[in-house]
Order: sequence, then C-alpha cells, then structure tokens
Amino acid sequence: VDLIGGSHWHGGLYGNYLWGRTRDELGRRLGGIVEPLSPRIQGGGYLQYQADRRLSLGVQLSHDTAGAGAYLRFYADYALPKIGYIEHELELQWQAMNAPAMRRYFGLDASQAAALGTPSWQPGEGAELARLEYDAFVPTSLHTGFALSIGYGRLYGQAGDSPLVTRYGARDQVTEGLAFVYHF
Repeated sequence: VDLIGGSHWHGGLYGNYLWGRTRDELGRRLGGIVEPLSPRIQGGGYLQYQADRRLSLGVQLSHDTAGAGAYLRFYADYALPKIGYIEHELELQWQAMNAPAMRRYFGLDASQAAALGTPSWQPGEGAELARLEYDAFVPTSLHTGFALSIGYGRLYGQAGDSPLVTRYGARDQVTEGLAFVYHF
C-alpha cells in the first residue's frame, strides 16, 4: 500500500506470504530430524525511489507476524523495453535476516546435529542471499495476464555456511514461478 504516492518516492505498508517447508520437501534424510516450517505472513514497510521510467531502487523491512524473525531486502528494478505487449524487467536483490529468522531456516540444534552427524549450527543475524531475477508479464486482456519469474540466487554468510546447505542443499538457488493475474 503506497502511502506516499509521489512522482519519484513511494512508500508505505508491505505484506508477504512466506512459504514454509514440509516434511516431504525435507526428504528421507532430513524429514523427522529437521522440523518442517509452517507458512508465515510478514508485515512491514517499504520505501522506493523511482529514478526514471525504467529504474527504481527500494528497501523493504518486515517482521514475521508470528514472531519468528525480521527480514531486510534491498532491490533495484530495471524495466526492459517492451516486446509488443509483453512487459519485462530485471531485478537485483540483497537480503538479510535477524538471528531468529536465520536460526529458523538454517539452524540445527544439538539433537538434530547429532542425528545428522554434523556440528550444531546457531547462526546470528546477517546477509543471507544475493539474487538476480527476470520477471515478465504477458497480458491476455485489459485486466488479466500471466506473470513469469525466473531467478538465480546465491546463499552466503552464515546461511551459506549452514550444514543444511553445505551437506544437504546448495548455495546456488534457482527459482521459477508462473501465475495468472487479475488486475482490479
């Protein structure tokens, strides 16, 4: 929700739904040892500067509404020239978490670590991820369309050093998404 609504500056309330992880997603080796994570809703604020028609820079600060951590994200969006009706852009992101959020996603307590044969891991706050993303919107009518997202990120710092990442996951994170959008 944009409460500033200026020609260059925007800012206000920000919300996000953060997916968790299920026991099935953890797989045979981690399921039953590492706790699944329930989905969460984040609430906070954002500030964005629209430098020109194509470039915007922003920051988002949010907190898990169930009290499991705080998140900081800086981003830069660059709108690419349209291809017909297709709108697309590149986004560069840098994300950080406070200690409770970092431990929720990347930590291992002593009993979990012993069951996995790894050292326990209790990370503190810090940088988590750098990411480059390509987003496209393909309209299908005046109010509808498909949104596509493809991203490559790299976990680093204490997140990237977690035994969950180094032994069972990957520092390189590839994501993709496809959605049908209805604009009111």
